[in-house]
Amino acid sequence: MIITWLSGLVRRRSGRLLAAALGISLAVALVAALGSFLTASKSTMTDRAVRSVAVGWQVQVQPGAKPASVLHTVRSAPGTRTALPVGFAHSTGFHARTGGSTQSTGPGVVLGLPPGYRTAFPGEIRQLTGSASGVLIAQQTAANLHVAPGDTVTIGRPGGGPAHVKVAGVVDLPQADSLFQKVGAPPQTQPTAPPDNVILLPAAQFTRTTAPIKAADPAAVTTQIHVARDARLPADPAAAYTAVTGAAHNTEARTAGGGVVGDNLGAALDSARQDALYAQILFLFLGVPGAAVAALLTAAVAGAGADRRRREQALLRTRGLGLRQIACLAVTEATAVGVTGGLLGLGIAAGVGRAAFGTASFGSTATSAVGWFALALLLGLVIAAVAVLVPAVRDLRQGTVAEARRVVGRAGTPRWMKCYPDLILLAVSYFVFRASSSNNYSLVLAPEGVPTISVSYWAFLGPALLWLGSALLLWRLVTLALTHGRRPLTRLVRPLTGTLAGTAAASLSRQRRPLARAVVLLALALSFAVSTASFNSTYRQQAEVDARLTNGADVTVTESPGSHAGPSAAHPLAAIPGVRHVEPLQHRFAYVGADLQDLYGVRPSTITSATSLQNAYFSGGSAKSLMSKLATRPDSLLVSEETVKDFQLAPGDTLKLRLQDSRTKAFHTVPFHYAGIVKEFPTAPRDSFFVANAGYIAKTTGSDAVGTFLVDTGGGNQKAVATRLRHQLGTTAKVTDITQTRSAVGSSLTSVDLSGLTRIELAFAILLAAGAGGIVLALGLAERRRTFAIATVLGATRRQLRGLVLSEAAVLTAAGLAGGALIGWALTQMLVKVLTGVFDPPPDTVAVPWPYLALTLTAALAAIVGAALSGVRRSTRPAVEELREL
Repeated sequence: MIITWLSGLVRRRSGRLLAAALGISLAVALVAALGSFLTASKSTMTDRAVRSVAVGWQVQVQPGAKPASVLHTVRSAPGTRTALPVGFAHSTGFHARTGGSTQSTGPGVVLGLPPGYRTAFPGEIRQLTGSASGVLIAQQTAANLHVAPGDTVTIGRPGGGPAHVKVAGVVDLPQADSLFQKVGAPPQTQPTAPPDNVILLPAAQFTRTTAPIKAADPAAVTTQIHVARDARLPADPAAAYTAVTGAAHNTEARTAGGGVVGDNLGAALDSARQDALYAQILFLFLGVPGAAVAALLTAAVAGAGADRRRREQALLRTRGLGLRQIACLAVTEATAVGVTGGLLGLGIAAGVGRAAFGTASFGSTATSAVGWFALALLLGLVIAAVAVLVPAVRDLRQGTVAEARRVVGRAGTPRWMKCYPDLILLAVSYFVFRASSSNNYSLVLAPEGVPTISVSYWAFLGPALLWLGSALLLWRLVTLALTHGRRPLTRLVRPLTGTLAGTAAASLSRQRRPLARAVVLLALALSFAVSTASFNSTYRQQAEVDARLTNGADVTVTESPGSHAGPSAAHPLAAIPGVRHVEPLQHRFAYVGADLQDLYGVRPSTITSATSLQNAYFSGGSAKSLMSKLATRPDSLLVSEETVKDFQLAPGDTLKLRLQDSRTKAFHTVPFHYAGIVKEFPTAPRDSFFVANAGYIAKTTGSDAVGTFLVDTGGGNQKAVATRLRHQLGTTAKVTDITQTRSAVGSSLTSVDLSGLTRIELAFAILLAAGAGGIVLALGLAERRRTFAIATVLGATRRQLRGLVLSEAAVLTAAGLAGGALIGWALTQMLVKVLTGVFDPPPDTVAVPWPYLALTLTAALAAIVGAALSGVRRSTRPAVEELREL
């Protein structure tokens, strides 16, 4: 009997079964794809964090401990691949005589490198020019001293006479921040910047050169053990962080206080674990709604044949089948739909993974992929049970044969509308959103150095309740409009149905429950596409803003400290092919009270020609208005928020800064007027700083020296222009381009997870929108073939029947698109606000991906039009033939 029943369903109800299976397949494919990709992304984050570190550990040998003993202990620690001793010594300064003049620097650092260091740690030193062995000098130091390979540099030694060394090569130290860290010190006491003056000596020469320094002050010469690790780490960044920090603590304990570990690897994994947690949050925020929409699509497909199912159950009961037997048939149908949809979904997920990422497992291990695929298949079976089996069993238990065979019934108001859950959910969502988006709120809490991290999952309630509440509110509004709006509906559908306008309006009103369900489903699918696409576009926009904010412009030329290049030095740079504009930017230092802060001098009228200024960078006015203030009143000053609070400043107050006079080298007082707050500025640090008019600074200090040149290339050819500038400037200035900065400031979340996550989601969003618009309408029209046949018998023309079909499609389209746009907009605003921690800096406006939204809208409209045309063709079939089949 079961086989006969199933074969009959396949022959006579194949369209509905296939539609339900497709809905399940989308949910299964989305969960399997996103889950597998999430696992693979976490592993990728761990690998990226490990590769980003040149020196895994820097073990500082403590005073009184023997470096050889500490070195032996570190080398014998599990997971150590290479361990080499590096000497550090402080110098009173460096001197060089070139071109008939003598240049001098302030205090510097001398490093002693053992043989094989550059092979063991290839990412720590980057060769610029000259030999790779012998005495090496940092690029900044070479620029300060105006030296090149072959020149002689004098090293000032405290407690001894000067030492003379011959420069063999010029190098860059890409990871100078970690190299010159204060090992064991809290983050707030770390140096704000690495030393500008650095010379690297071979270990033997270092020992001879620093012997007088060590004799005079043993603390001035220290030893670090630089360690490369090869221990196998867990794929998850949080677990890898715990393993690495545990190994570091174990090594410290084994040295018995002789060494303190500077855990560079742990610091990189600490950042990666936070990125991994945000990726998990984005999976929940952006991925779960898609699976929910697919489940609702399946339920809507199953619900479209509810009346027919009840009549079939009544027929089976009148022919003698018991409730248990009919329930077994429902289980068979649900199992067939669930298994078919689940397997189809797994195939889709594997195909997407192979097409987009080159592997069906999305880069994760086979075990992880199998686990996620099994979980997704189980989800598909659960959706089939809830959408197909549960309604069938409920109708079987609650309904009677007479009631089930009734063709015409009354469409009552759903009970839930009387309790107003939609308004309650929206109110609760608003209060949760207000609490979770407050200034002191943190979605992810990952204290530095603490192995555990926590997520405030209750913040998910805001978007989730908004989604549910908006869906129910839209359902209510559509139901009310179709119930009490017959007259407006009659006027609206008259161009399509002619004299049957009243009948069409009455038909729409009677079909308000399935029509409202279809409208809500279409709106939810579109809102999923809108919110996901807009969030992704906003994130990519802010990632680019962060890179531009850090680098300053497409290409940035930073002059050496002490350089006296003026604005006229921009002219040779502007002549470089590919350069569109060069903007000079002053960089000085100023005292406010006892606090020393960075001071940036800008040309207010032209600064935006080379870089972008967002309103979010400022407070107390827009970017344009504050730049206008600097131009109209040259002594205006933009101040950080912290300084405003510390000094209790009000707009217009006089603020006296102490600036260094270029002629006397003495600091003197310069009055400014507080004009507004600056939070972020191109090339500026993230703490306190000032922005002022460059002309006023030059006038009051006697120097128009420029610290940085911002080079605009029109958004392209940044690498090529940067290469040409380096060739022209040599080692006299540092040249960086935005592509370098984008890689440096972009987190692993930026470069890996969000792009892949949204690539998957956006593809499924288009399918869901098309399915919600087309499949549900097509099935609804198919269930009304009896109505169309009776209308034909009563004299309805083909034009009038076509109008009945198109009027229903028009109502679905108009209400669904409007509802989807509004819900998507509200969800996007809430997601961007709640997930503020993902953005750096916070967005000024939400970026809307119009091309993608147009593609999604086109797919939905095409599906609706296709379903409507199919319904029109069916409505014109001979009435007698339709009634016989039904």
